[in-house]
Amino acid sequence: MHEMSIAMAVVGQVEEAAEADGATAVTSVRLQVGELAGVVPDALAFCFELACAGTLLEGAELVTEPVAARAHCRSCTGDWAVGMPPRLVCPGCGEAADVELLTGRELQILSVHWEDGPDRVRPPAPTREPISEEH
Repeated sequence: MHEMSIAMAVVGQVEEAAEADGATAVTSVRLQVGELAGVVPDALAFCFELACAGTLLEGAELVTEPVAARAHCRSCTGDWAVGMPPRLVCPGCGEAADVELLTGRELQILSVHWEDGPDRVRPPAPTREPISEEH
């Protein structure tokens, strides 16, 4: 289950940023998850809870924001919802050779709330790479 490795990566990145800022606890983490990212939200939530145990994130809420998969045909300039399973042939002209996936593979931390006196919302550290897709 790669959701556990994703959850552990998220917890590690958030904990590092929170500790660097002197946070006493993390209350919530908001993730953007693309329809084609290969992530099962319920499994990720379960793994996130386990990965948070004994860290600054223990008890933190995980909020996932789904991103629908969309594609664009360069031949006829049409856009469409890709769906699941993915339909990468343009419904307008039938082309598959010149199709670009616009959205749907996202997997990133959007925001984090932590306690350090007054409530603040912080994005993840800007030097971090997006969470890798491990299979």
